[in-house]
Amino acid sequence: MKTLLKSFYLLLTVLMLGCSSGKHEQPPKQYSISQFMDIVQIGGSSFSPDETKILFSSKETGIFNAFEVDISTGEKKQLTNSTTNAVFANSYFPSDNRIIVQSDQGGNEITHLFVRNPDGSMNDLIQDSTAKAQFYGWSYNNKLLYYVSNGRDKRYFDLYKVQVDKDQSEDKVYAAEMTYKNTEGLNPTVISTDDRYIALSKSITTNNSDMYLLDTQTGESKLLSAHEGDVQYAPQYFSLDGKKLFYLTDAGSEFQYLASYDIATGESEKIQEEPWDILYAYRSRNGKYRVVAINNDARTEIKIFEEATGQLVELPKLPSGEITNVNISDSEKIMSFYVSSSKSPNNLFVYNFETKEVKQLTNTMTAEISPDDLVEGQVIRYTSFDGMEIPALLYKPKGIAEGEKVPALLWIHGGPGGQTRLNYSPVIQHLVNHGYAILAVNNRGSSGYGKSFFKADDKRHGQDDLRDCVESKKFLATLPYIDTEKIGIAGGSYGGYMVMAALTFAPEEFTVGVNFFGVTNWLRTLKSIPPWWESFKIALYTEMGDPVEDSVMLYNKSPLFHASEITKPFIVLQGSNDPRVLQVESDEIVEEARNNGVPVEYVIFPDEGHGFVKKENNIKASEEILKFLDKYLKGSEKPV
Repeated sequence: MKTLLKSFYLLLTVLMLGCSSGKHEQPPKQYSISQFMDIVQIGGSSFSPDETKILFSSKETGIFNAFEVDISTGEKKQLTNSTTNAVFANSYFPSDNRIIVQSDQGGNEITHLFVRNPDGSMNDLIQDSTAKAQFYGWSYNNKLLYYVSNGRDKRYFDLYKVQVDKDQSEDKVYAAEMTYKNTEGLNPTVISTDDRYIALSKSITTNNSDMYLLDTQTGESKLLSAHEGDVQYAPQYFSLDGKKLFYLTDAGSEFQYLASYDIATGESEKIQEEPWDILYAYRSRNGKYRVVAINNDARTEIKIFEEATGQLVELPKLPSGEITNVNISDSEKIMSFYVSSSKSPNNLFVYNFETKEVKQLTNTMTAEISPDDLVEGQVIRYTSFDGMEIPALLYKPKGIAEGEKVPALLWIHGGPGGQTRLNYSPVIQHLVNHGYAILAVNNRGSSGYGKSFFKADDKRHGQDDLRDCVESKKFLATLPYIDTEKIGIAGGSYGGYMVMAALTFAPEEFTVGVNFFGVTNWLRTLKSIPPWWESFKIALYTEMGDPVEDSVMLYNKSPLFHASEITKPFIVLQGSNDPRVLQVESDEIVEEARNNGVPVEYVIFPDEGHGFVKKENNIKASEEILKFLDKYLKGSEKPV
């Protein structure tokens, strides 16, 4: 009976998606990519010590810089003025208006931490130009700044502390003391309120990890997660009294749930379980609230509990969309958060727990685009070659006339264990606005759908996950408005690899490919991973394959070595400073395909890394993609 009901509902979903109301729906106004990207990308939030302002990152100037917004007036102020390298805001200092920001050079991912002083001057906390660093927060007593850096050994991140309860801006030097020396790939995660305990985590595989507790008084590390099989452990926070460690795990479950470990007794207790993965959990400063984020079918669902009673906090009606990046102020009176959807970019809000007032602080959508012309993504599922159910997000162009058929483009996420979510994407909205249906496939191996689904493509990349993409065409064929002779495939990083794998190993399935910095030679990529991935390397090799032991397998699934099979046009977009997928990967596949007479467009950005952060570069990339698709997919121009 359950099987029959499931089949009925799947059929009903397909029929509803396939119903064309095109003859009643007005065609949308067409917009340029410049207009779609005339939104302001923003992210992050940190309350000022007096809780009157919020620090955040904004791309208002065309590249990310640090801004602050006055909660009362909504007035924004730009705090950094970079025109070359993206600057991301981390936090205000606990007791004054200095801030911590981070930045790299042209996307090379060698991130440094900087103190921005009230006079606008900047102090680099990291003296070694080759060292990478990451902000880890403040001690509970607000006297220490914590960060990690691989300055001592480029393979591992050590934990450092800096005394900040006195103004050191005059000295221009922030002396750091090593708190934890990482020699085995045990990475620090969270620190207890008394600074005594540090939770450590170690990746064994991408499906399996361990959790340790370091007592800084005794110097002893204790394994907390003895287990068999594949189980994940992810420390989240300590209780206010430092007696318990709260962590996420999928032990005995398909999905991650919240549990606690009693340091004195060694006993574990399940705290909260959901029918989806819990993404993260944290307590507010004084322990009044517990915030839990849930990955609910490609959307983030937030639940806030009062710790004393365990009761769910009832929030007022909020704008339609998902709530993310919840941050409760130290006084526990105010909460900042973002609201977004597939039709609306991130906007920053605040909520006052005492007055119940909700206030929107930003309006990031351009006034030139009517919300009615945007398309909301729909969650769908289809059955793949072996019966596995594959989730995907469908974007149907508006204004399709009755009987009209439009080209379609598969959209494949990075990772490989990523997930395409119902977030606003100017690139996707631009393409849909110009008449392309988009099906964003969360093929097997994607996160968010249980650990069995996540590991279903281990060492089978370019095979079973590719077949999931090929099988999506059967679903698209059920939609009367799709031109099944005009279906392309697009993706970035791992998704870019999937594009080239499709054009190489299934050369007749897709009309064109759009490759953002995709891997084409796994042997090179796995040998040249950045040194700071050392603690993750074994896990990566377990999932993808060892470049020595599995060299034959990796050779066979690398598109570069089989480029003679490529017959369909494609476009490649690559950053010269990419430390993960080197430019040579794209150079070689483009050369090989062109030697075979395949039309290839190649766009290189000399000032970008793994992902493009500059607005003008993103605009150019999308313009080139649309021109390419209009020529080779919508127009179906055949290769010469």
